[in-house]
Amino acid sequence: MSNTFDIQQFARYGVATVYEASGKKGLVDVPLFQLVPGSRAAGPARTVLCGQDDNLMVHAALDQVQPGEVLVLTMPEPAPVALVGELLATQSLVHQAAALLVNGAVRDSEELQALGLPIWSRWIRVRGASKTSVGAINIPVTIGGVTIAPGDIVVLDADGAVVVASQEAERVLEASRARMERETELREKLRAGALSYDLHGLRALVEKKGSVE
Repeated sequence: MSNTFDIQQFARYGVATVYEASGKKGLVDVPLFQLVPGSRAAGPARTVLCGQDDNLMVHAALDQVQPGEVLVLTMPEPAPVALVGELLATQSLVHQAAALLVNGAVRDSEELQALGLPIWSRWIRVRGASKTSVGAINIPVTIGGVTIAPGDIVVLDADGAVVVASQEAERVLEASRARMERETELREKLRAGALSYDLHGLRALVEKKGSVE
């Protein structure tokens, strides 16, 4: 993956801006709990396909995770089984994972909040996982209708998650920057009293439809 740009710019722009700038692609379209309020993160995906209701491969992935990566954890069928608790999250923090995206459950939620590691999870449930099923690390996985390949950029904030294919990262980052600049200009006009109803040409659409009817 190219290192000619600052991946953390994605986190600063945020999920909504990156999603729109990418052409409305890459949305992880499932409800997610943001364990640490106010957190946001971005980083290349370290993908982990666990066995069903099993977190053996989460332990294995912590032997491979690199600083700044987002651990993306899933199972063949998403289920409210805790793939991560305080001890695995502690290891993730020590090994400098940027964040965890868990297409399953987490537990020890208060302890996870205290740790401060950015974590997004499909569920919060106490039910524990087994540690017997060998899965796979660094293969494409699908969560919420989007396929995440190793090295793709995962962006997370209070709005959820969006994924940018690694080969499109620089283009989407530039489009995100341009979109943010346009919105800054628009915000100033709105603060001055203008209406998006007029600035976006929406009044004409409504009045034209009304005149036809």
